Amino acid sequence: MTTGVPSTRRILALGVPLVLAATGCGVLPSRDAGPRPPAETPAAGTPAPSTPGASTPAMSTPGTTATPSGQGTRPALAETRSTMTPDLKVEVIGLHRVKSRHLIIQVRLSNTGTDKNLSWAGEMGDHTRPLGEIKWASGIGVLDARAHTWILPYKPAGGPCLCSDQDRDHLGPFIEPGESITVYAVTPAPSGHPATATVATPVGPPMPDVPISDGPPAGDFPDPGAAPVTPVTRRVVLPSESLDKSEETADDGTDLQVNLSSDVLFAVNRATLTPRAKAVIARTAKLVDASPGAVVKVEGHADSSGDDAVNDPLSLRRARAVQRALSGLLTRGGIRFQAKGYGSRRPLYGNDTAEGRRRNRRVTVTFARPRPKAADPAGDVVSTLGPAPDPTAGGTAAGRPFSLRITGLRRLDGVLGLLTYTVTNQGPAEAWFNELHHAQDWESYKYQAASNVRLTDAAARRRYLPGRLQVPADDGVDSSCACTDVSGVRVGTEKFAPGQTREFWGLFALPETAGTLDVRIASFGDLQVPVR
Repeated sequence: MTTGVPSTRRILALGVPLVLAATGCGVLPSRDAGPRPPAETPAAGTPAPSTPGASTPAMSTPGTTATPSGQGTRPALAETRSTMTPDLKVEVIGLHRVKSRHLIIQVRLSNTGTDKNLSWAGEMGDHTRPLGEIKWASGIGVLDARAHTWILPYKPAGGPCLCSDQDRDHLGPFIEPGESITVYAVTPAPSGHPATATVATPVGPPMPDVPISDGPPAGDFPDPGAAPVTPVTRRVVLPSESLDKSEETADDGTDLQVNLSSDVLFAVNRATLTPRAKAVIARTAKLVDASPGAVVKVEGHADSSGDDAVNDPLSLRRARAVQRALSGLLTRGGIRFQAKGYGSRRPLYGNDTAEGRRRNRRVTVTFARPRPKAADPAGDVVSTLGPAPDPTAGGTAAGRPFSLRITGLRRLDGVLGLLTYTVTNQGPAEAWFNELHHAQDWESYKYQAASNVRLTDAAARRRYLPGRLQVPADDGVDSSCACTDVSGVRVGTEKFAPGQTREFWGLFALPETAGTLDVRIASFGDLQVPVR
């Protein structure tokens, strides 16, 4: 786009491949497609908005902030606050599904402080990929809970995202105290034509249950069907593990991967199942019975000790031993097994720690994820009865007093759940609470995050870990935590002023039947938290 004050009636163009003509070619349907009402009177010192067909739209002064006409007074559909910068308020003011395939997300960013400008582009950028310059609202997206997918703005051929651009849209790098700007993103629509969506931004907790309108949005936006674009998505993988360390699972919404500990299944350098192995494999057999899939992959893996001459044949023999045991426990027919041994070539974790090596010694069973069980109406009533006080706990970090409050543990769709909580510095001096990113050493994420959180179903003796966002990389797949980021521009998130409170979040798998889970965050004690 050329220069101009952002207006609900101006045509937005996203780089060379999506240059839009003044006639509206390549523009998504707009509520403003009919006769235009008179433009609002601009504030003093602000150029008048452009009109359709004008060769050069009017501009705001570079470095100033501006809210498109009418956007500043639109009611918010949902809102949150930045964990890093509490004065930055984030409001969803538009969520429109167009052509049944795309979403237009409009977000109002407001500086509610009184004494300093706020930089917005660094806060709103997608931290899961390097973009070079920090000037795009590329981190705005939606969570498709049913498909376990985090959906980000389309990527056009000539730019990083179909979203607001600080330079092109002349929004300025800062939001002044008391001022607002409106930014947008164009993304694929979530699957299943839902009535609501969970809107996600990089700055604070995702915002569930935002209503989706199928009417045209207020404004003109680029049509992703007018030129080649690439969807940008992150698969959300939900891990859990048994408390006895016999197995761990990873659910990506399509397949369920069960990693059985070789230390439990076999003696050292042996491929004969131990007496304990049958009970461990029996749980996996029940999951396979509940799966709709006909193919089950069984793969043996080793750690990096030893050599390929030993590890390769041993891992294959172990895979075949588990296949035979599984086959004898299944109650349904028509299943085809594929058994392979990979030796030490496919580690899940680093081999530089004892725990990482232990978890790499495994037999992995992969199959289509079981269908979710039907909801128990009685159980739902019990889990949502009446307001209850938020669970709280106290603790210290480096001798400084901190408190924890769980503000929500809610089911988004199926097994996917959202945990939100606040941490407060109760002391009289500035202090760091660095424990949030001190997760177990075998866990590996692309960026530092508030991943030191565990949910436990005591009755089922099962623990749930933060979800992982799978990001394609040149050498495979990187994992980022599906939780509050505390790296990059948010590196100071764990630093608290006296009395300051920050809100954090994380995505987890939630057991289908549990109404209450034990939640442990950093060094705070376990809290019993109801699932809403």
